[in-house]
Amino acid sequence: MKLGKVKLYIETEKLSNSVTATSYPVEQGEPITDHVQRQPETLSLDGWILSGNSYKAELQYLRDSMRKGTLLTYTGRTVARNVIITSLDDTRTGDVSNGAAVSAQLQFIRIVKEKWTSTSARAKTAKKTVGKKKKTVNKKSSAQYKTIKKGWTYYLISRKYGTSVSQLRSWNKYPDKALPIGKKIRVA
Repeated sequence: MKLGKVKLYIETEKLSNSVTATSYPVEQGEPITDHVQRQPETLSLDGWILSGNSYKAELQYLRDSMRKGTLLTYTGRTVARNVIITSLDDTRTGDVSNGAAVSAQLQFIRIVKEKWTSTSARAKTAKKTVGKKKKTVNKKSSAQYKTIKKGWTYYLISRKYGTSVSQLRSWNKYPDKALPIGKKIRVA
């Protein structure tokens, strides 16, 4: 079994999936999925590094990878690509003279394949690639903004102004649980 370039002898692998659910009351009729947040998948490893006198260098490689946030691949009973080490514990006992017992916590990192670009950046690119330049007429935006008051949620705003919750999220980028009181929010 291998983590990055280090060969390990793993006794146990533990794959964990979890979510965080709200501890606040949920309004009647609001989807519960809006109040559940997926946590990163983790993999716990327990085993040994047994490589004679070079185990210290391999242990240092794992520590350095953890500190730098280096993306690694773990190959064992579970194959895990794009993981980082979030914790690393090593124990030296009299049972093992040419290595160390190791416990590591790995976190899966989701890699986006397409680079995010803003709408205005895409529009500029599109203007450059299309034939002759056309005259543009500046249209006044019909967007409506309101100041957030205590107790407001995306659901409440969607009911009041007739805009979907998903549209409000995409316009405003505030987290569901923390609409900042006193800030402007686009409602239509």
